[in-house]
Amino acid sequence: MHRAIQSLARLTALVGGVILLGLIALTTLSILGRSINKFLHRDFFDESLVGFSQWLLELGVGEINGSYELLEAGVAFAIFSFLPICQFYGAHATVDVFTSFLPDRINRWIAAFWEVVLAATILLVIWRLYEGMLRYLGNGETTVFLQFPVWWAYAASFAAGLIACVVAVYCAFVRIREAAQDQDILPLEHGEH
Repeated sequence: MHRAIQSLARLTALVGGVILLGLIALTTLSILGRSINKFLHRDFFDESLVGFSQWLLELGVGEINGSYELLEAGVAFAIFSFLPICQFYGAHATVDVFTSFLPDRINRWIAAFWEVVLAATILLVIWRLYEGMLRYLGNGETTVFLQFPVWWAYAASFAAGLIACVVAVYCAFVRIREAAQDQDILPLEHGEH
């Protein structure tokens, strides 16, 4: 089961990474198009190269319509996609100024406690995300430019969030087991375990 959860977390992060790379390319092309469009509207092009600039503008050189909508939906999905891998490897931000001097056994119990709290928080967030998805599914709201249903973005994030829930609950149980058995099972990002 350990390997299956790890593979699921990695796969979800890879999908999120591919989506994020696509969003970076989309945003770059949109900004580049908008900049070229502004450049083609300068006086020099309006006076000297009217035919050329008009031809480029007619090709559609400009900002990509709906890029903000895709960016908003895609980044939300990517965030939920990275939660499982971050959870599995214990890569969330931690402050151990007050606990670094404590014995490993106590630190394991502290880690287990916070793992349970984090799992409960992720479950709560995904439950509320699901409720939001149902609300948008029911009211039929669409995005302004692309006119795709808003619930699609919620559904994509919810799918990644369900995987985050599975990984979070698994990690909570494993951290409790680590504390009870005083042994390391899950990896930690900073390499102590």
